[in-house]
Amino acid sequence: MPNFSGVWNLKDQVQAIAAGRWTGLPTFKLYAWGANTSGQLGVNDTSNKSNPVQVGALTNWTSVKSWRHGVALKNDGTLWSWGYNGYGILGDNTTVNKSSPIQVGSLTNWSQCDAGKTHTTAVKTEGTAWSWGRGSYGRVGDNTIVSSSSPVQIGALTNWSQVTAGGYHSSAVKSDGTLWAWGQNTQGQLGDGTVVNRSSPVQVGALTAWDHVSAGDQHTIAAKTDGTIWAWGRNSYGRIGDNSVIYRSSPVQIGALTTWDVVSAGGDHTSAIKSDGTIWVWGRGTFGSIGNNSTVNRSSPVQIGSLTTWVNVSAGKFGHTVALKTDGTLWAWGLGSSGQLGNNDVVSRSSPVQVGSLTSWLQFASGSQNTLAILQGVTN
Repeated sequence: MPNFSGVWNLKDQVQAIAAGRWTGLPTFKLYAWGANTSGQLGVNDTSNKSNPVQVGALTNWTSVKSWRHGVALKNDGTLWSWGYNGYGILGDNTTVNKSSPIQVGSLTNWSQCDAGKTHTTAVKTEGTAWSWGRGSYGRVGDNTIVSSSSPVQIGALTNWSQVTAGGYHSSAVKSDGTLWAWGQNTQGQLGDGTVVNRSSPVQVGALTAWDHVSAGDQHTIAAKTDGTIWAWGRNSYGRIGDNSVIYRSSPVQIGALTTWDVVSAGGDHTSAIKSDGTIWVWGRGTFGSIGNNSTVNRSSPVQIGSLTTWVNVSAGKFGHTVALKTDGTLWAWGLGSSGQLGNNDVVSRSSPVQVGSLTSWLQFASGSQNTLAILQGVTN
């Protein structure tokens, strides 16, 4: 087992491990704040929190996603969920809300997961894709419209690399670079050129150059390996980013740049980061969710400040955004009425404010008026 010391970013960690310069073990604690009426913070109660509160005492969390429920992975490959459990979206074969994490089955080979509005998706290490929760519109993807309270496999293929859950649909990328979608399509959010709902995966175009995808409430955004980004679906408030409010049933390119690196689709807005470390947001500006010190809607990308130190961003499902800088600090803006900005108040902000003073945040997710994040530490 490698030795570690200090709290460094991932690039520095790799270099330090190779050089044998660390003398401790890393810890990965899970924290939550914001709305908690369904137990979605996972802190064993249903009271809102305006500051980060640790979820349990474990230190082996690696990835977390959120909507009105949370779903997360541990470094042992186990999958956990908590919060709202309507339609069985927690995957524990019940429909009872849970205010603290419960394990989904007993398997230890989960590699990726995502939380939708009323369904959940995940991928295993062998490349199979799974989904559970509400089945209407075919969003589970098992060729039915039946809800499931435990994971069901999507087809029999073993080449899925990423699956993302939206409001009423799902999107996914295969290891061959093809893009697929299923579920509700009334707003064109599947991107297959129709508005027909699909209960099993349908390919989006014929390209094999898709890198990653993010499903919002009723729109989708994806990045290609060439650094371009594309979006489709519902376009109210300009959330697609093509300088219009016209709904799109197939992918349209956002601008002409080839320097996009990270994309995230929220409820009514979208966010992205370029390879130069700048951060951009567009869509609904109400509550200050764009982050450009205004509440005006934007139908094309708007830069937030002038900094070039942003590395990741998560667009919330209802009015807030959270982002990470290279120095490990976490920042938030937009709707703050449930404490989801983590600033010890319930005030909305129209420009980024730091979440506390810690500099070791690693991975995070903006849900529906709540935020979940993993903090990296060290045990000597």
